[in-house]
Amino acid sequence: MKKLSHVTAKGKAKMVDVSAKNITLRTAKAFGEVVLGKEAFTAVANNTVKKGDVLAAAKIAGIQAAKKTNELIPLCHNIFISFADIKFTLNKNKYSAEIESEVKTNSVTGVEMEALCSVTVAALTIYDMCKSISKQITISNIHLLSKTGGKSGDYNYKL
Repeated sequence: MKKLSHVTAKGKAKMVDVSAKNITLRTAKAFGEVVLGKEAFTAVANNTVKKGDVLAAAKIAGIQAAKKTNELIPLCHNIFISFADIKFTLNKNKYSAEIESEVKTNSVTGVEMEALCSVTVAALTIYDMCKSISKQITISNIHLLSKTGGKSGDYNYKL
């Protein structure tokens, strides 16, 4: 069994010391899905939600979340984000908004948590802006798609 890096020998939480690590390019992509239902989906697709442009607001929220991840996750390192982006795909068959985030840094630690936080906050923003249309909105399938760089190497999600 692998030893957890965020836990002391006595089982107490700790922040990992990354000061001896090398600076390398590190990237991460994450995915999430918001199932809106037909009415809310149509309003998002037609940009007629009363609160405004849902996808534009969710994109900004997701990028901001990537930059603020260390303030939300207690043991997450504060790192310089050199790139963050969110892309949306509207899936008419499922009445859903699919979200993909991408985050990059040149740092001593990775940006997986930033990519996951980015997708999550973008999804929550979509929910918030559409909840007056429907409460039957589901946020699901949030997961890491890929990561590069660092000692543990590259990772790609496999079904």
